[in-house]
Amino acid sequence: MAQGSDFDNFIGGFVFGALLGLTAGLLLAPKSGREFREQIREEGMNLKSQVVDRADSIMEKGQGVIDTQKARFQEAVREGKRAAAQRREELLAQLEKAGDAIDSIELQDNNA
Repeated sequence: MAQGSDFDNFIGGFVFGALLGLTAGLLLAPKSGREFREQIREEGMNLKSQVVDRADSIMEKGQGVIDTQKARFQEAVREGKRAAAQRREELLAQLEKAGDAIDSIELQDNNA
């Protein structure tokens, strides 16, 4: 949850800074109405493109982290299943030995 908030803060700061820079640039370089509108349109398109590119980059990195963690989790599950199967075999062997010991004791009691 904190990562999403950090991302939101980053994008918000990025957009705010870009808008602030755009506004300062427009105010310091007066132009005709048509030129001014064209410049605003171009700067807006550039800003949108930058935000989309940055968001895509962050999403790709996030997907890489997700894929890595998914692979680690799957390996942990496989290892857990192997350990459980091994422990099951050990317990079955112990149970069989205990059963053999009980059978041996019962035979001794019956022969006595």
